[in-house]
Amino acid sequence: MRIRKIYWITAILLLPAVFMMCRKASEFDESQYDPRLSGGEATVFDETSKAFGHQVPGLSSHDEHVHEVGDGAVEKTFVTAPAPINSGLGPIFSNVSCISCHHNDGKGNPTAGLVNSSLLIRLSVPGSDAHGGPLAVDGYGLQLQDVAVFGVQPEAKINITYTENPFTFPDGETASLRNPTYTLLNPYKPLPGNLMMSPRMAPPFFGLGLIQSIPESTILAFADENDADGDGISGKANYVYDPYLQKTMIGRFGLKANTATILTQVAGAYNQDMGVTNYVFPKESSFGQSQLDSHVDDPEIADSILNAAEFYIRTLAVPARRNVTDLTVQSGENIFRQLNCVGCHKPTIQTGVDLSLKCVSNQRIHPYTDLLLHDMGDGLADGRPDFKADGKEWKTPALWGIGLFEKTNGVPYYLHDGRARTLEEAILWHGGEAEKAKQGFIQLSSTDRKALIKFLKSL
Repeated sequence: MRIRKIYWITAILLLPAVFMMCRKASEFDESQYDPRLSGGEATVFDETSKAFGHQVPGLSSHDEHVHEVGDGAVEKTFVTAPAPINSGLGPIFSNVSCISCHHNDGKGNPTAGLVNSSLLIRLSVPGSDAHGGPLAVDGYGLQLQDVAVFGVQPEAKINITYTENPFTFPDGETASLRNPTYTLLNPYKPLPGNLMMSPRMAPPFFGLGLIQSIPESTILAFADENDADGDGISGKANYVYDPYLQKTMIGRFGLKANTATILTQVAGAYNQDMGVTNYVFPKESSFGQSQLDSHVDDPEIADSILNAAEFYIRTLAVPARRNVTDLTVQSGENIFRQLNCVGCHKPTIQTGVDLSLKCVSNQRIHPYTDLLLHDMGDGLADGRPDFKADGKEWKTPALWGIGLFEKTNGVPYYLHDGRARTLEEAILWHGGEAEKAKQGFIQLSSTDRKALIKFLKSL
């Protein structure tokens, strides 16, 4: 009897705790969250030119070592084979190292043919390959290599000319939009008349591990392909074929969400940008062309080095927001929402569970992207399809860290090809689904426009 009595007393005492455990979920109190934590636990506080190059906090000693090995790999300058170290460059390529394009782990500049250039040209002809991707150009492939090792002819040289188009706001303030024209010079063999070209400037490295951890269901929840809510913004996911996993997956990386995983993105850059073969892309980028060398040295980068480079990029932290209590910044944030810029640039996303990397797992992040494709209008169109992306569609770029591009790059460049020199210019280039938001920006007072720009620079 005594034991039974103790049992009932214990059960009664536990009832309140049980009811508390079973209560309905309540809304999170926003006042308890620090808005500076753009990457959740994967946030670092640094406002210098090196802000994009920090590892995520909380790595184990083993993971720190792999991260450091990867850091060295992306800074490695490749040279012509045969060589005792860093061998395998080319024979045709776009640049000599990862960091030559991604300056300070960020973006670069749109100059062509220089060692600090971050611009490349995607190529294709009308039609699609067996997996629904763009159709390669005979003798050129899917990417132009405009540099070559000694004694080898590049595929062609890239020439860029700009036309300045003045713009006047209703209040009399002015801006100038430069419109680029791309021409391929001295091709090593005739180019087809139906050639399609798409200029692409290297995007930043940081935060990609968090992007990879966003559940596919979350991305699809943002999509509104038929614009059911009538706000003029549709958005659709890109689905791409991954050559390593050999299956179709949702696209997350690349300027048209044309790559599914960080591994494929990194391996493809080694192969196409530097001409370095690896276990994901074992064939030379010049395979089947007259530039192909006779070296039997493939793969030209060890599996462990490729994996370390992938891990380095997956574990780069996001810089914290700045000036979040500034009243002008707060006003600019309200304007950003009022113009419905958040229709594409989603401020807050929850990552999924990643048991292999705690600091990117189940994080509340602020990337300001939906990872979807949007029609950006004729002004930004490249006319080149890429899987499900048509010639006017681009992936919404993440805006976190955008206010630090001037420090990390020296001169900031924006949009897919770096044509915009200021955030104001970048907004004025928006069209298509963003036309309404752009027109709203144009009608703002000078004070409100500056507040919006100051908000963007706080990200």
